[in-house]
Amino acid sequence: MRTGADETGLAGFRRYTWWAVPGTNVGVLILFTGEWILDGDVPIQPRVLSAAALAVEVAAVVALLNARLSAGARPRPPAGGPAAGALAALVLAVCPLAVRNYGLWPIAPAIMTAVAATYLDRRHRRRLIAGAVLAAALPGGAVSLLSGDGDLAYAALFPPGITAFVVWAMLGPLWAWDIAGRLDEARRLSAELAVKDERLRFAADLHDIQGHHLQVIALKSELAARLAETDPPRAATEMRDVRQLAADALRDTRAVVLGYRRTSLDDEIANATRILASAGIDARTTAEPAAVGDTARHLLGLVMREATTNLLRHSRASRASVDYRVTGGVARLRVGNDGASEPGAAPGTGLNALAERLRAAGGDLTWTRDADRFELTASLPAGNGEGR
Repeated sequence: MRTGADETGLAGFRRYTWWAVPGTNVGVLILFTGEWILDGDVPIQPRVLSAAALAVEVAAVVALLNARLSAGARPRPPAGGPAAGALAALVLAVCPLAVRNYGLWPIAPAIMTAVAATYLDRRHRRRLIAGAVLAAALPGGAVSLLSGDGDLAYAALFPPGITAFVVWAMLGPLWAWDIAGRLDEARRLSAELAVKDERLRFAADLHDIQGHHLQVIALKSELAARLAETDPPRAATEMRDVRQLAADALRDTRAVVLGYRRTSLDDEIANATRILASAGIDARTTAEPAAVGDTARHLLGLVMREATTNLLRHSRASRASVDYRVTGGVARLRVGNDGASEPGAAPGTGLNALAERLRAAGGDLTWTRDADRFELTASLPAGNGEGR
């Protein structure tokens, strides 16, 4: 079974989030700060310092956000990343502020504030954002007051506004990413639980069948051992009973292993619909009532069960379809889904074994893959319907 974002259907969303968050913020940094660095009217020393700081902050933003998108429930920033990014942001703030560029200086600190906020829990995140927004009014306001340039309102109000906007624009897509990751994890766990429920059902069937046989065999064997010297004929009778019970137990065990007793196609379709729904898969079922023989009903039930198990364990489907009908004396079952595993993957041994059993019964089992669409088709002679 494939794991990770690329294998659980989140690859496209991850690419979008990467370009929407790190890509956008790096683009804003380079666009605005780069234009200022290339401005010949700005003194050369702050431009050189800003160019070096820009390279450091871009690297820090990419590393930190990439780690955040790849992290689990408790993300940890790469070592040295926050410190390097914060120092670079300080340089990119001080240099423009020194020449009273009130519109540029808050951009780099706002981006690093937003990046840091993505690694914090909700309570600490709110404190950081509130503190950063309030503090953003002070540097520009102080410089404007000291210089007396008359831009106090702009210098004091624009930095808090841009800080709040950058934080909002970054945290929104990351919030959506976190929710999608949790939903996908819940879907995966639901599918695993459905498979475990099926295993427990098998274990319960095995216990129900074998519990009585083994208990009686133990009792009769103990009785025969006690009668072996005092009443040999009765001991022999008890041992014959033990032999018959052992044969019955062996027969019933084989029946369980081969098909959980005799499977019923109707029951398997209903069970599959329930299990797929619990795994978050929209299953649409079309089943036309028709009389079929025991062999067809049993084998198609096994196909339905194997298809459901494979769908849960090896696909990333969101929708599935089950179509069963009898046409021209042929019972045909089709099971499809929209989450086929990677192209070229070999079919499981369970499908190959079922294909051989269906061919031996005069039927056929085939499967096709077209892009993300996978469809399994089983057909068998309907038979005379006895035992239905």
